[in-house]
Amino acid sequence: MQIGYKLAAEGYGPEELVRQAELAERSGFDFVEISDHFHPWLDNQGHSPFAWSVLGAIAARTERIGLATGVTCPTVRYHPAIVAQAAATLGLLSGGRFTLGIGSGERLNEHVVGRGFPDSVHVRHEMLREALEIIRLLWRGGYRSYDGRYLRVEDARIFDLPAAPPLIAVAAGGEEAAEIAAALGDGLFATEPRQEIVQRYRDSGGAGPRYAEVPVAWAEDTHRAAAAALETSRWAVTGWKVMSELPNPVNFEAASATVREEDILAQFACGTDPDRYAEVAQTYVDAGFDRLVMQNAGPDPDGFADFYHRELDQRLRALTPRG
Repeated sequence: MQIGYKLAAEGYGPEELVRQAELAERSGFDFVEISDHFHPWLDNQGHSPFAWSVLGAIAARTERIGLATGVTCPTVRYHPAIVAQAAATLGLLSGGRFTLGIGSGERLNEHVVGRGFPDSVHVRHEMLREALEIIRLLWRGGYRSYDGRYLRVEDARIFDLPAAPPLIAVAAGGEEAAEIAAALGDGLFATEPRQEIVQRYRDSGGAGPRYAEVPVAWAEDTHRAAAAALETSRWAVTGWKVMSELPNPVNFEAASATVREEDILAQFACGTDPDRYAEVAQTYVDAGFDRLVMQNAGPDPDGFADFYHRELDQRLRALTPRG
């Protein structure tokens, strides 16, 4: 079991994200994972820096902790050749500590370049397959070309490649994506404790690490923690089918307008009770995940880091699937 810390790029500027990564390293986390967005989910979050620049700075300012994107879409806003080059460079700068999290994307971030975002989830998955094939091809070295149905590469070569390519964790919100993760990835990435996704990944031959984001909100007072999560992170309770489709923060504002504090308390671990944190984390362990990412929506990242170090680190690592 490894425990990671989510760098919420929608809620903090680049300097603060780098500081939080250093704090996470000192607090005993195994890795940090950063969202790769163009927009925040809600306007009041107020930030969305370029994740790859932040990761480069983190690589230079840390020594041990792993780095990961959670996740990058390599099909619309980025071309997969650019993602392959960026990931190879970060693999070198981090001394092999980087994991490339890849997914089919959200309309929120991908529509901004004016190329459209496919309405069909199946088309998005086929584009993701092609992108992963391109990334793998370019990491083999030499000049490469690829002529797919949706994506093309012409005489492209990445000159700076690490000795071992970064691991690729593929995000899955359903069973079709889990099959892609097994076929073309080195691991699985998810945001919900759905055992059927892990099972399909395993049944399809997937044997790598399985990442999942665990929703928490730390503050000295449970109500204050839940209120902070409600203010900035209520979009998280809408589910993946909503999260992948809406185009702008104003749409998420409307879609989450009826979310209540009790909805947050039902899904998030809020406050200072380590039993509640273990209870929420256990649902992901039972579903088959072995890389838990603490996604703190509370107002005090330093307080949460101290709480994690004192109360949660060894306890979460000791969790095993029930039954």
